[in-house]
Amino acid sequence: MLKLDRIDVRILALLQEHGRMSNLELAEAIGLSPAQCSRRHHRLEEGGVIARYEARLRPAALGLHVTAFVHIGMERGHMRDLKLFRQTLAGMPEVLECHSVTGDVDYVLKVIARDLDGLNVFLTERLVALPGVNFVKSSVCLEEIKPRSGLPLPE
Repeated sequence: MLKLDRIDVRILALLQEHGRMSNLELAEAIGLSPAQCSRRHHRLEEGGVIARYEARLRPAALGLHVTAFVHIGMERGHMRDLKLFRQTLAGMPEVLECHSVTGDVDYVLKVIARDLDGLNVFLTERLVALPGVNFVKSSVCLEEIKPRSGLPLPE
């Protein structure tokens, strides 16, 4: 794990909020020379602390109005199906996130759809048809309260 100092943490905090900041803007905000800032930024990328840069899109602007959290229980004894199940999920554009979890279910998905009919088709025709799926439960999101993807940083 890369050792982070307070300047590294400030760089990360700014980039989490403003990923398109230029090196010059970043350097000025932190009080470093552009060369020093660039070296640190590159070290954070090379060290794997910064995984990638991406734009956060507004789903409604793209006609995607329904977000749901889907809990999936797998049939026991179908371990051979898990690899295919995971590969298939990874290729489904409606699946934004997939987590293997402990507890009463095996997987929790965050999915998005144009509308409730689209979600219904996804759940009843595509998801339950996957090998090894025993049951599916879904909860439709009424309101996104904290839509932040930034991570808490050390102080």
